[in-house]
Amino acid sequence: MKKESDIGQRSSDLSYHTSVLLHESIEALHIQPDGIYVDATFGGGGHSKEMLKHLSGNGKLFGFDQDADAQRNAPADERFTLVQANFRDLKKFLRLHGAIPVDGILADLGVSSWQFDTAERGFSYRFDGPLDMRMNRYAEKTAADVLNEYSAEQLQQMLSEFGEVRNAKTLANAIVVVRNQKRFETITDLLQVCETNRMGEKHKYLAQVFQAIRIEVNDELGALKSLLEQSAEVLKSGGRLAVITFHSLEDRLVKNFMKHGTFDDEPAKDLFGRYERKFKVITKKPVVASAKEQKENSRSRSAKLRVAEKL
Repeated sequence: MKKESDIGQRSSDLSYHTSVLLHESIEALHIQPDGIYVDATFGGGGHSKEMLKHLSGNGKLFGFDQDADAQRNAPADERFTLVQANFRDLKKFLRLHGAIPVDGILADLGVSSWQFDTAERGFSYRFDGPLDMRMNRYAEKTAADVLNEYSAEQLQQMLSEFGEVRNAKTLANAIVVVRNQKRFETITDLLQVCETNRMGEKHKYLAQVFQAIRIEVNDELGALKSLLEQSAEVLKSGGRLAVITFHSLEDRLVKNFMKHGTFDDEPAKDLFGRYERKFKVITKKPVVASAKEQKENSRSRSAKLRVAEKL
């Protein structure tokens, strides 16, 4: 399973986030100048900035981001509206703004460079800080809550399913033993138990563990399923859905939904047993970053872009 790349050493001039597959994703949307579009993962605003270049004065762009830090990147453009919400609420807010149907939706999944490189957010094992990992700082459940409250069985399932941690049972049991002596509060607390029970190469192992916890804290796969299902409802016929994923769990869901209209390998059927296709797949194989982009931005190495058109 491909892992979401961690970011290199932090520098003083680090931008909020470098957009991955920028031109490929914008081109795939076939933007109509007067259309209505959605950047479901606004973040640093790189994709939105490029999308606005293709819109006329009558076009509209809605950016979604649950992280309050993203507000600083909102462009001062009357065509743009930032919605501070998770993209799982896509349909509700588009309806609120009278913006249904839309002509295209773009989603660049995963964690931004800014989030990875901000120690107090707790996303990276490279810095000490609180065990947080919430993309929405107002959400209740943190990484510390997961580690301190989940049963050994729940921890094992999470580590195995979301991180493919090979010794998930051993690590889960060790976490329970440690927390009986002292609650998990910091990244260092987690790193200590990981180091004692690590199997295989250090950085890969830690990336798997942190990915698993982050996905659980933010219900990332549940949110992605909601986005995909709602995209079929808010897109107009001929509208396009473009999704950039960073690990196989996400990619499998996107691939199956675009191809079958379900999250399984079997197509959806109506009451009469007839197949219900919702999209025409545009990318038979996922688009990946060029060698040049992969060299300049390590995060792009695991990125996959899939595109589909609403029937």
